[in-house]
Amino acid sequence: MLGGELFRHLPEPELRRLVAIARRRRFARNEVVFHHGDPADTLHLIVRGYFAARLETRLGDAVTTAVHGPGDAFGELALLESEQTRSTTVAALAAGETYAVRRDDFSRLRNEYPEVNDVLARLLAQRVRRTTELLTEALFVSAELRVLRRLAELASLYGDGAPEAVVPLAQHELAELAGTSRATVNRVLRAEAEQGTVALRRGRVAVLDPAALAVRAARGDITAPE
Repeated sequence: MLGGELFRHLPEPELRRLVAIARRRRFARNEVVFHHGDPADTLHLIVRGYFAARLETRLGDAVTTAVHGPGDAFGELALLESEQTRSTTVAALAAGETYAVRRDDFSRLRNEYPEVNDVLARLLAQRVRRTTELLTEALFVSAELRVLRRLAELASLYGDGAPEAVVPLAQHELAELAGTSRATVNRVLRAEAEQGTVALRRGRVAVLDPAALAVRAARGDITAPE
């Protein structure tokens, strides 16, 4: 069954109805859910796994812009207007599962159960708030602190409240999420490793105290050297 803050306020009958009209989809690691430019007609509600949204630069490189986990959703713009295309490519970072809800089915459900509109409204509000936060950070927050904040967010996502969290992303992917260079990420992570807050492993970062890292990221307390 679906979880997370997104569906917390949805009454159980409406939640069951939402799942009933959805198509269960399973994805292997690195499998693409949809490509940039594909027709947008389906919302994906994440049941299990982690999914990366990526954009392609003018040079042809793929840049990770977001990582979504259980209880979250992606592809919500498909529900707003017809004849739209996907703005990103989304792929599974590990084996995962979603409930895929087509636009036409969701529209009928909204008419029958108006409470479902609240789910879409909360999702869109989250996206707007997130976009505003990232824009503000890009203008006024140092690259080092952005790295720390993205790492804290990922540790929360992957750790789910555990005392330790392993973030299975490479340094260049963390750099893409933070909008900075891999060299900056490496510098920040090495400084954190010296402080004993993270452990660096091949293709991943172990965050040894996610709660403490989240507090430091919120305060802007970074340990990266000059």
